[in-house]
Amino acid sequence: QVHLAESGGGSVQAGGSLRLSCSGAGYTSSSNCMAWFRQAPGKEREGVAAIYAGGGSTFYADSVKGRFTISRDNTKNTVSLQMNSLKPEDTSMYYCAAAPNCVNWYAGRWFNYWGQGTQVTVSS
Repeated sequence: QVHLAESGGGSVQAGGSLRLSCSGAGYTSSSNCMAWFRQAPGKEREGVAAIYAGGGSTFYADSVKGRFTISRDNTKNTVSLQMNSLKPEDTSMYYCAAAPNCVNWYAGRWFNYWGQGTQVTVSS
């Protein structure tokens, strides 16, 4: 079992930064791949970023490349998402999730464990 809990969401003005954290993300075979997803009201869930256990391989949605950075600390059982240059369209509920691998991560297919989410609101 993998129990995940997000924190760090909040409200910020456009151009600002936030750092999300996901606890409970220590390495197991079920959490070899950790990712962040987001879902806004009335919209489909979308993958934001993913990272393998070793931290050497990271993946990003085109919409956040160059602005967001995913990182992982297996000793602290955490995965973080540093979000810079935030835009109003980044407003969403953000979830961390765990999967055995990152194949087709964007679609969320292999992610069996999910946190409860943390709200990010970016005002213009």
